[in-house]
Amino acid sequence: MPTTARATKTQDLSSQLLDWYDRHRRVLPWRAPAGKLTEPYAVWLSEIMLQQTTIAAVIPYFLRFLQRWPSVADLAAAPLDDVLTEWAGLGYYARARNLHACAKAVVERHGGIFPADREALKALPGIGDYTSGAIAAIAFDIPAAAIDGNAERALSRLFDIETPMPLAKPELRRIGESLVPADRPGDFAQALMDLGSTVCTPRKPGCVLCPWREPCRALALGIAESLPRKAEKAVRPHRAGTAFWVVDDTGAVLLRRRAEKGLLGGMIEVPSTEWGPTPPSPSDARSAAPLETDWRVLPGQVRHVFTHFELTLTVWTGRVSGRGDAKLGMWVKPDKFGDYALPSLMMKVVRHAMTKAGC
Repeated sequence: MPTTARATKTQDLSSQLLDWYDRHRRVLPWRAPAGKLTEPYAVWLSEIMLQQTTIAAVIPYFLRFLQRWPSVADLAAAPLDDVLTEWAGLGYYARARNLHACAKAVVERHGGIFPADREALKALPGIGDYTSGAIAAIAFDIPAAAIDGNAERALSRLFDIETPMPLAKPELRRIGESLVPADRPGDFAQALMDLGSTVCTPRKPGCVLCPWREPCRALALGIAESLPRKAEKAVRPHRAGTAFWVVDDTGAVLLRRRAEKGLLGGMIEVPSTEWGPTPPSPSDARSAAPLETDWRVLPGQVRHVFTHFELTLTVWTGRVSGRGDAKLGMWVKPDKFGDYALPSLMMKVVRHAMTKAGC
């Protein structure tokens, strides 16, 4: 296709999407009114929260964060424990640690103001290609592509990209970058997000409502729902361990902090063994227990699915008189658990123990 014709087609596609967006744009708490730029802090906070999480789940967290920490400087000054506690339930806790680290870096390196430069944004903790593109486009109106999973799906169908994911990502990014208009790049980024989220959905896409219905190759071929192609998933490995539910004579439960690095780093946990490919033997579990007591194995197990593996925990319960070694961790009454950064897995352990142990 001649260069002029290719440029015209690109402009047509961008214009079609923006015209659709002007009529159907979603109202979201982090999105500025039409014609206005969104504050960089709100763009960044929402984009970090939205990674592998639905809008419906994110909205209450976003509003609570913004109320508690109205600026990036406020967030930077907050104790990490408070941030982790407020984040609990959103999952992927490395995001929360990077969120706090990024806030501190923005304050220390940039005086509390997000840089209007994509490379400078990418140098901040937890900000990669997609997030830097979203902030640059939406907050600063810099022509930059923000290609998330929704955008990848829409573009793979529009251009009939048969390469399976994730191998298709570089090609889809190049396509996305070629479509970004010099004017209204922020609106274009949000329009592409909205299109993939509300019309070009994974199943039963609403092709009749799509502004790209006419040029869409996948629709013409009748294969829209089968794109993007996906490589075969590897079998998710299984791990197992034992958790220790220890209650003292006041009704407080022993909790401890996990190591800062690694899965659920820095979060609060019900003490447990290491998680290995097979369950620990009773003697190995007893050796890993945080203290000595008469342990009882609770019926049933706690199951949890992480991105790269599935976990099964057996829960042992025991009671102690007095608290013994203060270095073990912290003793917390169950009605105060909400003050601590307990991830979803540990809340499952808590519910299991309180149900099965009758406490």
